[in-house]
Amino acid sequence: MIPHERSLVDKWKDRPFALLGVNSDNTSTDKGMALYKEKQKEMGVTWRSFRNEGNTPNISDDWRVRGWPTLYYIDHEGVIKHKNIRGEAEMETVLEEMIGAAEAAAKK
Repeated sequence: MIPHERSLVDKWKDRPFALLGVNSDNTSTDKGMALYKEKQKEMGVTWRSFRNEGNTPNISDDWRVRGWPTLYYIDHEGVIKHKNIRGEAEMETVLEEMIGAAEAAAKK
């Protein structure tokens, strides 16, 4: 998914769009965090990414995540509009609609 996510960040860099990540990649130790940062750089992850481990409660518990990856589509008002849409074309359609709604709301 990372190549597509990277393309979304680039495509909508000047529009009201943000991609956030939450990782559960053994980042609770210094060694695990160092390995993750190395992989993050290697894969070209430029968006904000939070670690699940080390938070009490874990982010995944608060958001009831049962599997990885879980995708939430949150609109400009903070409302979850969609969950787990994965197909690239469908993702882009949903996101374009949401971004358009955010831009329209900003003009009011």
